[in-house]
Amino acid sequence: MTTHKSLLQRCVGYCVYLFERLMPDPFVIVILLSVFTAVCALVFAPRGTPSNILAGWYKGIFGIFTFAFQMVLVLVTGYALANAPVIKAGLRRLSLLATGPCSAVVLVFTIGAVATFLNWGFGLVVGAMLAKQVAQRVRVDFAWLVAAGYSAWVIWAFTGLSSSIALSIASPGNPLNLVEQITHAVAPLSQTVFAAWNLIPGLVAMVLIPLIFILMRPADADIIAADPDALAAADEAAAKPVVRGNTPAGIVENSRICGLAFVLAGAAYLAMEWRQHGVSLDINTVIFIFLLAGLGLHGSPVRYVFAVTEAAKVTGPMLLQYPFYGGIMGIMSATGLADALASTYIHFASSTTLPFFSYLGSVLITLFIPSGGGHWAVQGPFTIPAAVTLGASIPGTSMAIAAGELAGSLLQPFWAIPVVAIAGIGVQRVLGFTLVIFLTIGSLFALSYLFIVPVFAAP
Repeated sequence: MTTHKSLLQRCVGYCVYLFERLMPDPFVIVILLSVFTAVCALVFAPRGTPSNILAGWYKGIFGIFTFAFQMVLVLVTGYALANAPVIKAGLRRLSLLATGPCSAVVLVFTIGAVATFLNWGFGLVVGAMLAKQVAQRVRVDFAWLVAAGYSAWVIWAFTGLSSSIALSIASPGNPLNLVEQITHAVAPLSQTVFAAWNLIPGLVAMVLIPLIFILMRPADADIIAADPDALAAADEAAAKPVVRGNTPAGIVENSRICGLAFVLAGAAYLAMEWRQHGVSLDINTVIFIFLLAGLGLHGSPVRYVFAVTEAAKVTGPMLLQYPFYGGIMGIMSATGLADALASTYIHFASSTTLPFFSYLGSVLITLFIPSGGGHWAVQGPFTIPAAVTLGASIPGTSMAIAAGELAGSLLQPFWAIPVVAIAGIGVQRVLGFTLVIFLTIGSLFALSYLFIVPVFAAP
């Protein structure tokens, strides 16, 4: 007997086939992309000699280390903060607000989006943890609920307060501040993250996405709900720090005074710095704030060390892939390939259409390079020179790349992997739901960068 499949079921099947059967591991992709970049440099770049390619590749691998470590710390400090006891207790209390499927999805999405705007590592964990808490109390399709939490993360992970691209171009001396390297000026967050043309599409998406999830809620007969007892047991079985007793070492390790002294010293420095130079945020400041908040909420140093150790377990792919993205950037810079690609951009785009084309290109690149910093290292070197030559908005063009990664990540499973690992489910059904969000919200951002950004974004 033939079973009729709905559009959503066919979309799920397509995602499963595309991502599990056709797409290799992201590390393999970055190796292949490195080879592809080297071949393109050899053929098209004005200085594409084998020696220049190899020298640029080697230099780029080690030139990105500072930025790579900064991005890892953004994830680790946010992840550790989300696992603080007071945050976990708050999520449990918030889960009581969900009384049915509709309120459950709105709650998980809203809290996840707000948390992600502050720090993408924090939001990544909060959305998945809240979905688990809600699923213990309300019968919903678990993949549907987790997909809502992941969609909330995607909306602000690349355009929010911890956006790797926005923080890079706002940080003087950052090796990936391509704007400063070309224009000798930085782009503050007021021109990117806090610009109206960036916030309004995100806020509109925050209204539309929960409505879309409500409309595509699985029928009762199709619901695959989580086992509440299994979720509760998993939480109870979660690893806990080994706390030493009343030994001198144990007393120092568990002392709240040590942690509090560090937090107070850090807060005093920020107050002094902001009083003298005004409030400003760059990558280091964001990391520092979340480091202080995490240590303060965990209480003792040893508990925070344990939380950071747990968070570090999910950073392996980032640590391995970032140097290779730096190598790609090095090849493009050393051989002149970035300039050649910029010339192509200039030929097809104008000052008003460059943000839109940058957005579309970013969506495509995200399928192969799902890492914000690595993505910027590849697309930024030829996009920013094109923006300068055409007179396009540099903040708008930069954030178009970030928004393109936002949309593309709804199809790319790289960042969904830690989410489903925390939730304890497979990624296939989650991607089936996020594909629908990609088609709708991706179109919203495309229209925004075609019609709104060229008019309202700063030069």
